[in-house]
Amino acid sequence: MLKKYVILVAILITTLAAASYAHAVADPSGGATGTIVDVPAAVAGEPTATEVANLVGHNKVAINMMWVLLCGFLVMFMQAGFAMVESGLTRAKNAAHTMSMNMMVYALGMIGFFISGFALMFGGVGTLGTLGGFGGLANEFTIELFGHSFGLFGTKGFFLMGVYDVGVFALFLFQMVFMDTTATIPTGSMAERWKFSSFAIYGVVVGALIYPIFGNWVWGYGWLSQLGAMFGLGHGVVDFAGSSVVHMTGGVLAFVGAAMIGPRIGKYNKNGTPNAIPGHNIPMAIIGAFILAFGWFGFNPGSTLAGGDLRISVIAVNTMIASATGAFASMMYMWLVKTKKPDPSMMINGMLAGLVAITAPCAFVNVQSAALIGLIAGVLVIEAAFFIEKKLRVDDPVGAVAVHGVNGAWGMIALGLFADGAYGDGWNGVAGTVKGLFYGDASQFFAQLIGVGVNIIYVGSIGWVVFKLIGKITGGMRVNAKDELYGLDIPEMGVEGYAGIKLDKNAETPLSR
Repeated sequence: MLKKYVILVAILITTLAAASYAHAVADPSGGATGTIVDVPAAVAGEPTATEVANLVGHNKVAINMMWVLLCGFLVMFMQAGFAMVESGLTRAKNAAHTMSMNMMVYALGMIGFFISGFALMFGGVGTLGTLGGFGGLANEFTIELFGHSFGLFGTKGFFLMGVYDVGVFALFLFQMVFMDTTATIPTGSMAERWKFSSFAIYGVVVGALIYPIFGNWVWGYGWLSQLGAMFGLGHGVVDFAGSSVVHMTGGVLAFVGAAMIGPRIGKYNKNGTPNAIPGHNIPMAIIGAFILAFGWFGFNPGSTLAGGDLRISVIAVNTMIASATGAFASMMYMWLVKTKKPDPSMMINGMLAGLVAITAPCAFVNVQSAALIGLIAGVLVIEAAFFIEKKLRVDDPVGAVAVHGVNGAWGMIALGLFADGAYGDGWNGVAGTVKGLFYGDASQFFAQLIGVGVNIIYVGSIGWVVFKLIGKITGGMRVNAKDELYGLDIPEMGVEGYAGIKLDKNAETPLSR
């Protein structure tokens, strides 16, 4: 028995000694972790200057790549926000249909972007400076005009072939989720009457063709980005994170599609006055708006494509402040001027309008300007929504055109006015920082106006053509009146969004007079 106790004591002493030794070499604060022995070297613990420099460069690119990927993951999650906002602001009898469009536009748009969209948009962008320096995306189709080369679209990277590089793949993921934001915007303006078959074709085409062409002109080293280098118009068309490339493109498509497909049954009376068709779940829409606001911290700061670009703190705060002032302005304008009620749906759209408007100028303006940009966006979205509904008689169930189209344009113009010269040296190949009209560069303001005008003309035209062709293929873009009145969940999707719940579907459609 004594022998057993001696053995147990010996084991205990050995264990305590081992624990004491482990404690001696452990690093709970992290201050001593990561030393010269962690530097890869031919001779362990004795790295050369070249080996140290290589590690520094590798880690710089690794930080940038992690930043881009993580921000891309945040933007991807915004799709859930769009789905909740659009479904909440539309009727219960169409919930499965609206949610399904928001789900499948992610997959369909991605397939189109993989097939040809990425190549058309970035096939001629040149060296990926922050993501490893790959130079294989250098094939831009150009035409010669006025003694200059006008880049129209890229020709390298179809199906991601010939660009098997870690930096390219990081860029693809990040830019794909941006494209998906554009693609989903018309699902709101055309909700509750769009054939799913028509939508499905659109979902592929927008990612494969519509979005990437304008994107190339601004972000892919195309002709709009070179207006500064070629003609002295500021730094060319500047759009830091996508007020025009992403949001305005989606907003113009949303307007064209909604105008072509026509208003929902019961929306307008014979004299042209509109009837309200309330959404079925405001809490869902509010949660969706917060998801979108959260995702925007990937959208805007991530567009540096560099985790070491410390301007990200300014970009993040500008984004946050503009969302707050946008929501505040919409609430107060509805409360005091329009309806004498604060209106939760307009609070949502005011916040989103502020976010859309700050997306282009977020890196180039100070925080006071960001607050003003958001305030103007919050009022602008309301006036635009009422004008579109009452004057133009275009039925947009969720206000997508006012939020993304109108405030995408406002964001571009705001950059041309308020860019303060603190950031952007060498942007688009032009020496010096980006300045707007109020800071001494009127030419930048004119470049921004050109960008807005070109977006409206190009996206509006190609959108009309594409929707026309899709309508020919699917026998019209719109569902029949019987299915629209009944609700699209069963006729179009084969399943109800709210099974087991009795819906008063007739009450969800107002009687026009």
